[in-house]
Amino acid sequence: MYFVIYDGNCNLCVTLVQLLETLDGGDQFRYVPMQQEATLAEFGITSQDCEAGMILIDSQQPERRWQGSDAVEEIGNLLPLGNVFVNAYRSLPGMKPAGDQLYQVVRDNRYTLFGKRDFTYLPKYPYCQGDACNY
Repeated sequence: MYFVIYDGNCNLCVTLVQLLETLDGGDQFRYVPMQQEATLAEFGITSQDCEAGMILIDSQQPERRWQGSDAVEEIGNLLPLGNVFVNAYRSLPGMKPAGDQLYQVVRDNRYTLFGKRDFTYLPKYPYCQGDACNY
C-alpha cells in the first residue's frame, strides 16, 4: 500500500487523484489531502514540505518516499504496464530534466493555470488508522 499526499484544493491535482482512484480502485493507493495537517504530522510532514509537490509514501517502509515528479514516475511504475511508459520517458535524452522543470512550473502555478477549489476534495480511498479515517 502507498499513501499519496496531494493538494486537495487544486483542480488539476484532484482530477488526477480521481483518475488514479478509478484506475486503481483502492488496491494500491490511499490518499491524504495536504490540507489535513494533523494526518501529515503522523508522517512527520509539514505544510512547508508539501510546497515541493505531491508525496508518495510506501506504507511498508515509510522512510521510502518520493516527491514531485519522482512521485509521479513511481506511481506510474506501480500501475499495470505503467513501467513501460516511465522507462520509455526516462530513456529519451533530456526528458527527465525537462519533466522535472515542467512539474515545477505547473506546481508553482497550478491555481492560476487550473483553478482552486472552494473546498478540499475528500478521497474515495482515504488513509485510515485502525477504524479512524483522515476525515
